[in-house]
Amino acid sequence: MSDTASPPAPARPEPRQPGEAEAEPAKAEARPDIAPPAAPKPAEPPPVPPPEPAVEMPPDPGTPAAAPAPPAATTSAPSRIASRLHRLVAVVGTILVLFVAWEVLTYYVAYTDDAYVRSDLIGVAPEVTGPIIGLYVVDNQAIKKGDKIYKIDPTPFQLEVNTRQAQIEEQTSLVKVAQEELQTAQAALESATSAHTYAVEQQARYAVLAASNNAPRAELDRANNELRRTAAEKTIAEIAIAKARTSIGVHKAALDTAIAEKATAEWKVSKTDVNAPADGWINNLTVRIGDTATLSIPNVGIVDAHAWRIIANYKEYYVRPFTIGGTAWVWLDSDPWRFRKARITGIARGFSRDPQAPMLLPYVAPTTDWIRLQRRIPVTIVLEEMPADGRLFMGADARAVVFPR
Repeated sequence: MSDTASPPAPARPEPRQPGEAEAEPAKAEARPDIAPPAAPKPAEPPPVPPPEPAVEMPPDPGTPAAAPAPPAATTSAPSRIASRLHRLVAVVGTILVLFVAWEVLTYYVAYTDDAYVRSDLIGVAPEVTGPIIGLYVVDNQAIKKGDKIYKIDPTPFQLEVNTRQAQIEEQTSLVKVAQEELQTAQAALESATSAHTYAVEQQARYAVLAASNNAPRAELDRANNELRRTAAEKTIAEIAIAKARTSIGVHKAALDTAIAEKATAEWKVSKTDVNAPADGWINNLTVRIGDTATLSIPNVGIVDAHAWRIIANYKEYYVRPFTIGGTAWVWLDSDPWRFRKARITGIARGFSRDPQAPMLLPYVAPTTDWIRLQRRIPVTIVLEEMPADGRLFMGADARAVVFPR
């Protein structure tokens, strides 16, 4: 920094206002002894410093954000119409492509999630009526064919067996008595026949003698009386024989009836033990000791262990290429993440359209909530290999897919 002071800068004339410029000549005219000053040069504008680079400052959190800049001017009306038309064509084209792809896919791949596992539920009903005195199974127990399930009190049926046995003995005795009577009547008939034959001969001889007056009339009358007596005895013997034979027939019929009734009573005794008719699992057991088992009313359910199958309800247009023996793949919800190979064993030839009709035809509901679905046809599918642990559940959900082409 230099010690010498710089000369003072000349003072800049202040800019005049328009009124002031006009007032100076008037003052000069008023004083002619004073010469008017020379007109000053016009002031140069101050130099403009170069613009400094803008420094972006972080926005203050307390300061509200600046409003966004207004959008650029929109395109013209023809451009907007063309853009909307292009978007519409793209949407319609996408929908059409998806529809064609879906139709092609469903033509070659038949898939349904309206499927479930099914077996035969055997309703075990007693063949006699009586109180249950023994129960040999528990709920959900695996059972083999012939295993005992429960026992009905056999006492009344055994008493009936004893009664029929007494009737058999009685009728057997009566048959013997009737047979003895028959033998007696047959012997009497033989004797009466012999006597009648002799009386016929005597009556004929005395009739000849009496006609030639070689015998008295009284002898002929006696011969006639003897003939009538022997004929009556013969008739009585014949009636006794017929009666004995009828009695034998009646008692033999009663004997046969008693034998049959005894066999029925013995059969009832054997049916007091209720056994499993097939292999399977006891399901929903509610029977308890002391309950009364009623004839022909099922009280125990058994899920058959050898009748497992999948019932898949396919839409009508899916089943047209299906064939018996065709391959299917099944996904069990009870054993997920595994497809099991199966075979089509049956395609229903009819289904009910009335849910209230007798269940001789299967009924598949055509609606889900308020959506009306296409009718579905039950298709029976059997797994080629059962699960190793045999864990199948009747009524469980499944999914099936068939590649018919």
